[in-house]
Amino acid sequence: MESVPLVTALTVSLRFVIGVAAGVVATAVMDLVMARLPEGETPPFIAAGVLTHSAPQNAPERLASVVHYIAGWLTGPLFVWVLFTSEGLLGGPSIVAAVLAAAVLYTLMVGFFVFVVLPRSRLPSARIADIRRDWAISAAGYLLVLVPLVALGFRLV
Repeated sequence: MESVPLVTALTVSLRFVIGVAAGVVATAVMDLVMARLPEGETPPFIAAGVLTHSAPQNAPERLASVVHYIAGWLTGPLFVWVLFTSEGLLGGPSIVAAVLAAAVLYTLMVGFFVFVVLPRSRLPSARIADIRRDWAISAAGYLLVLVPLVALGFRLV
């Protein structure tokens, strides 16, 4: 049996660490984007409200923050996994694989919130379209930071 060099064996693990670090930075930037949108800061409270079976305005602020940051930080390694998958399907690392992975992750981020979380919220239907739009913009801002950071980090390992 042939042994695998240590650097190669650790590369995959290090790339997931890069995903977490990039997710932390992307979440911080996402906070800036969310703060500028009319309904931008509502999604974490919707998630907390769904988890506690309460209206978003009654959801615990601490839980909303925890849900938001944990989801943001863990979406980084999720992107790494999706990127590995797209690279495997397309024959190796490429810009096309990165764009495909970003598109898949964007679809998952927006789709999960819009079709799973948001319908379970206790919000007036008049606000739903604005919340969807602001979440889509926030998710795009997140990915505009995450994808280049992961690409840069991958070049270092």
